[in-house]
Formats: sequence, C-alpha cells, structure tokens
Amino acid sequence: MKMLFVMFFGLMASWFGGSEVPPAKSFHDFKMKSIDGQEIDFKKYKGKKVLVVNVASECGFTKQYADLQQLHEKHGDKVVILGFPANNFGGQEPGTNAEIKQFCSSKFGVKFQMFEKISVKGDDMHPLYQFLSTKDQNGTVSEAPSWNFCKYLINEKGEVVKFFGSRVNPMSDELVNLIKG
Repeated sequence: MKMLFVMFFGLMASWFGGSEVPPAKSFHDFKMKSIDGQEIDFKKYKGKKVLVVNVASECGFTKQYADLQQLHEKHGDKVVILGFPANNFGGQEPGTNAEIKQFCSSKFGVKFQMFEKISVKGDDMHPLYQFLSTKDQNGTVSEAPSWNFCKYLINEKGEVVKFFGSRVNPMSDELVNLIKG
C-alpha cells in the first residue's frame, strides 16, 4: 500500500508541474564525530558562518594550522572553523585520531573543532564532502578538494558560499572579508 501511495504521489507531482528536483540538503543536516569520538549535530552551527577545511599533518600547507587558529582567535565570533583530517593526498595524514589531536595541540595550539579522520575524495568520499563538492547537492559549488587545506565557506543558513583552494591562506583578505561581511 505504501509503495502505491509513493507511486501515485510521484505521478501526481509530475502531472501538476511538481517534477523539479527538491532543494539541496543543508549543511546543518549533518552529524559527525569529533576527533574525540563525540557526535556533533551541525544544527548547532545554525546562524553562524562555518569554514570547513580538510587538514593533514605532513603537508607543505600544514603551517596553515597556525593561521586557522589565528582566524579562530581573531574572528571566532563571526566564524566557526571545522577541521577534517584526511589521508587522501600523498598519504600526508597517516596518524590516528589521537595522534592527530596531539600533533595539532602541541605544534599549533589548535582550539578550533577537529573531527575524526575521513575521506574527502574518491569512492569512499564522506557524504559531507559529497555535499560540499557537488553543485546538484549544495546548489553553488562543484569543486572537490584537490589537495590538503582546501576550504569551504558556509553561511548562517547552511548554504555553501565559496570554495577556496589550498593556496588561499585562512587569514587572506579575500576570506576574512567574506567572513566579516
């Protein structure tokens, strides 16, 4: 009976012009585990800008951890920084979650929110990164990370605003002005 209802509703929607694709899922619909294993509901970020960054400990861009921490300290009232360790590029994040946390804390004094290690590209790409890098899902951006320390800026409504490549420093005028604006 349920299947008949679904088929009937789909048929009625197509007859009456309701065949357009539903709006993209919001960033706020995700739940993920922190680097400590605690589940974090992204609904808590509603009303805040968010900068999502895929990070790695053994990369030429690893020094951006310091810039991300500086951004967190200077503009944490305007943006939440979320770090997602990933080992997709050159095997530059081989550590465990505990090792990554220790490295970030001891080397860079990282206080912004870090998450468990995930995949940000390929067949095992995490659903969050599928959303972030697929225009059909997020409505704006169609760029996937090409290396470590790529960044996605999310607005207060959970919409992807812009993608920044690895070479864009977190403290760059371009990024800071978007955060402050």
